[in-house]
Order: sequence, then structure tokens, then C-alpha cells
Amino acid sequence: MLDTKKIWNIPNLLSLIRILLIPIFAYCYLTAETAKEYYVAAFIILLSGLTDMADGIIARHFHMITEFGKFLDPVADKLTHAAVALCLAFHYPLMRWLIFLMVIKEGFMAVMGAWNLKHGQKLNGAKWFGKVCTATLFLLLLVLVVFPWIPRKTADFFILAELVIMFLTLILYIPEFQKLHKKWERRPL
Repeated sequence: MLDTKKIWNIPNLLSLIRILLIPIFAYCYLTAETAKEYYVAAFIILLSGLTDMADGIIARHFHMITEFGKFLDPVADKLTHAAVALCLAFHYPLMRWLIFLMVIKEGFMAVMGAWNLKHGQKLNGAKWFGKVCTATLFLLLLVLVVFPWIPRKTADFFILAELVIMFLTLILYIPEFQKLHKKWERRPL
């Protein structure tokens, strides 16, 4: 029987709020015509980021970490990042390459994570380089939403920098999964 108190605790509700903010952001950003309207969209993303920080702090401080929360939090992150990147792709064509790499990286992580779970192995949380990638991606997305008048060359430079960071993150995760695979191969039958 599921313990609903463990599933619907404050951190998990904050993650759910982040997911619910996605269509509100998309509507606000895609229909924005004035600086004030873009700032409303930026405020929604900032609010989403603050709830992301809050859910982690609350979960750790009040011992509210759940398996459901370990699943829901990164899903909320990925959905938010993908939605913002898709919206930005309407204004910044280079963003499409970042979306393509996001799909490759997250697809790799999902497939390898599922394969390793099937064999009783899993990564012990995000690695430092994964956290850096997530933080720089969030910062890039926030900057491009907050400053819609940023020169195209400047935006493209930042997008290219994030492409490099994300590509390196993908490369750095490969040996992490190889270690798990080797550990699985050495286990006694």
C-alpha cells in the first residue's frame, strides 16, 4: 500500500508546481511583445528555479526524501528545461542544436540508467559535472528569457558554450556507466 504522506509531501508538491508552471511560462513567453511581458515569463522561470532549490533544501533538512521525489524532481527539471529551450528556439535558431544534444544526452542517461537498474546498479546521484551542466543550462535559459534583446552573436556564443558543456558532460558520464557495467560483470553468479 502506498503511503500518500510520503508521495505528496511538500518537496514533491513543489516539483509538481514546477511542472504546472511550464504551460503558463510557454504561453507568456510565446505571446510576449513588450519588455514587461518578457519579464513576466522570466519571473515564472525564476519562480520555478526557486521552487527547485526549495524542494531540495526542504527534503534534505526535514528528511522528506522519497523514491517518488527522486524521480519527480529530475523529471520536472528536464521538462522545464526542454520547454524553455523549445520556446527560445523560435527566437534563436542555434538553440535547436542544443535541444538536439539535450535529447541525445537525456536519452543516453535514461537508457543507461534503465539498463543498470535492471541489473541492480544505479548511479549514486548526479555527478558534479552533471550539476554544473544543469546549472549553466538554467542560467543560459534564464538570461535569454530575461534579456530578449541580447545581440544574436552574444546569444549564439552562450548557446555554443552550453553545447560544449553539455557535450563534455555526456562524455564524462560514459565512464561512470562503464564502471557500473564492470561492477555488474564482476558480481558472483
